[in-house]
Amino acid sequence: MPVTDPDRRTEARWARELESMLGPGQVLATPSARKAYDCDAYTIDKSKPSVVVLPETTEQVRDVVRWCNRNQVPYTPRGAGTGLSGGALAAMGGVLISTKRMTRILEVDLPNRCLRAQAGAVNKRISESVAHAGLHFAPDPSSQTVSTLGGNIAENSGGPHTLKYGVTVQHVLALTMVDVDGEIVQVGSKVPGGPGLDLLGVLIGSEGTMGVVTEAWVRLTPNPAKVETVLASFATVRDATQTVADIIAAGTIPAALEMMDEGIMKAVSLAFGLVYPEGAKALLLIECDGDPDAVAGEMRTVLDICAKHGAMDVAVAADEAERQKLWTARKKGIGAMGRIAPTIVTQDGVIPRSKLPEMLDRISEVAARRGIGIANIFHAGDGNLHPCMYFDDRDPAQVEAAVAAGEEILEVCLDLGGSLSGEHGIGVEKIGLMERMFGREGLDLMMDVRRIFNDGDLCNPCKILPNQKGCVEHMRRWRGAAW
Repeated sequence: MPVTDPDRRTEARWARELESMLGPGQVLATPSARKAYDCDAYTIDKSKPSVVVLPETTEQVRDVVRWCNRNQVPYTPRGAGTGLSGGALAAMGGVLISTKRMTRILEVDLPNRCLRAQAGAVNKRISESVAHAGLHFAPDPSSQTVSTLGGNIAENSGGPHTLKYGVTVQHVLALTMVDVDGEIVQVGSKVPGGPGLDLLGVLIGSEGTMGVVTEAWVRLTPNPAKVETVLASFATVRDATQTVADIIAAGTIPAALEMMDEGIMKAVSLAFGLVYPEGAKALLLIECDGDPDAVAGEMRTVLDICAKHGAMDVAVAADEAERQKLWTARKKGIGAMGRIAPTIVTQDGVIPRSKLPEMLDRISEVAARRGIGIANIFHAGDGNLHPCMYFDDRDPAQVEAAVAAGEEILEVCLDLGGSLSGEHGIGVEKIGLMERMFGREGLDLMMDVRRIFNDGDLCNPCKILPNQKGCVEHMRRWRGAAW
């Protein structure tokens, strides 16, 4: 059985043994360090690791996993900690394996438009490293200035430009991982479309429950020849959502099609001094890119549809500086919510685009009934919602209300034919709703698949699938006053 409740003397011994194996400065075990790693960006659920290790190579990760196996100690992989569903929570304590020192870009193959990097390499830095060659790494979560490649792979992350370019799984060619037996394995190839089962498709998005990814070969995408960006404001949310539906129905697929409501507008106005038309209730950020002639045609369609639905104001970026300014509300909107309340939980559900008006009405109704604030910022083009619930987590009643509202919103997503997650993953946050989405038989099939890679309960336990032994009794500890 895993050792999940060690005393401090045992934890001190673990730290000494791991430091002797890794080296000075690569093990953190002070109370303040353990507290700093007790959650990811989903701050409602918290659980302190016993020890945090900072390996720098695949071989060091292998050694840590083997040590955990010998000592029956649970371990949890972690990137930058920007995840929003508790996927990097050390749910059963034990060893937290941080890849934040595994930041090297190991090899660049420009002729074949690919690159090999360690799991701790930051998204934006990958793109910056090949910008001179007119290339970039397409997945672009809003946290891309700090989020890491390994975390993107764990969650199959997306971002604003996934409407046109796809999520992480479309941009990974191969990966190196340490499996649950402590063996270094290679999955995939620089040559795409090879024979055999698509194991990459199984591992990407498995939230670190099947091993620890340490390196990956990724595709590099050519920078577009032309980019046009528009920020349109609307008097009603329904005008904005109908504009989204009509743009897609016209056969135009923008690179990005994002929506923000008045709650987000208020936050970014307070944080950055941005001014929007009086009476505006929704913003659409629309970006088209590619061949200049094609972009010109797409922009004509976009502007015509915005006008048809009564856009109050339409700002078209004249240069890169203006483009970045138009993106401010989208890229910094969630962070700006800190001006409104001390605690933010960003939900993540998916619905068919045609259901956007109904869904946003339901979100408003849930917020009013539960007595919490909600602002909406999301990938409107593909129906991936991010309701931002804001409250004060020092008040247990508000925490309870936020958790209940989040679950209710996700159940509405399922009722409308959608999904529990588009890019944030399941983690511990949504684990109780998995049977509601997939049924018992579907979950059993997923467990059968996972047992092939992980038949134990040491590697990132208590994530995604709700029937792992030993997790239920820890749930009260995670959520504290909310349970």
